[in-house]
Amino acid sequence: MFNKINTYNTADLQLIKESSLLVGKTLAEVAERIQPGVPIAILDNIAEEFIRDHQGIPSFKGYNGYPATLCISINDVVVHGIPKNQILNDGDLVSVDCGAYKNGFHGDYAYTFAVGSISEEKKLLIERTKQSLYLGIEQAKAGNTTGDIGFAVQKYVESFGYGVVRDLCGHGIGKKLHESPEIPNFGKPKKGYPLRKGMVFCIEPMINLGSYKVYMENDGWTIRTYDGKPSAHFEHQVALTENGTEVLSTYEYIEEVLNKQNK
Repeated sequence: MFNKINTYNTADLQLIKESSLLVGKTLAEVAERIQPGVPIAILDNIAEEFIRDHQGIPSFKGYNGYPATLCISINDVVVHGIPKNQILNDGDLVSVDCGAYKNGFHGDYAYTFAVGSISEEKKLLIERTKQSLYLGIEQAKAGNTTGDIGFAVQKYVESFGYGVVRDLCGHGIGKKLHESPEIPNFGKPKKGYPLRKGMVFCIEPMINLGSYKVYMENDGWTIRTYDGKPSAHFEHQVALTENGTEVLSTYEYIEEVLNKQNK
């Protein structure tokens, strides 16, 4: 039913943290340039250059043929938006997902940004999607299950009438970008795969303002909401250690940039 689950020791976690830290700093570099009028291909170039300048390799580029360093998903694009010739516009909601491979391990996480001035409903979607991530993390502990994580996310966001994407989910991570188990953003308490010490995985709520239904474009990558309403995406990388749950990723560098911009 489930593939083998990899577990990681303290030494491994230190190396995974380095990869994860590189992702956070890369996303901060990208955050500096997110504003109306910016071509998103520039953001992708900035990310690739930064990762390579810091002895890393973009995890996504070339993964199953994916052509870019970042997934940049605007408004109704849920995930896997390919950065081409799109231009950011005032009022856009843009999710940026980034991965970096360094010292034999992957880092991977995502953040949703406001471009210029956005509507109140988009602001709330961003805030609540981010909050749902932290509610999921609270349930990420040895002895719980993947269903406990998914239930926490689902219960919270559905209370606002939002749709939880079913076709995509979080995942194990470490030596490979995607490992078992899958971490759905919906579920039932005590159902799913049991969580145990040594596991490392990504929790990543993808929450739609409208229906949970999505579809894939003909490029084989871009996933859009079925009803055309916006979607938000946040992702953290967590480890279940001997001392409890540790969030290996950080939004600190991103939010330092955003706080400066908002002053």
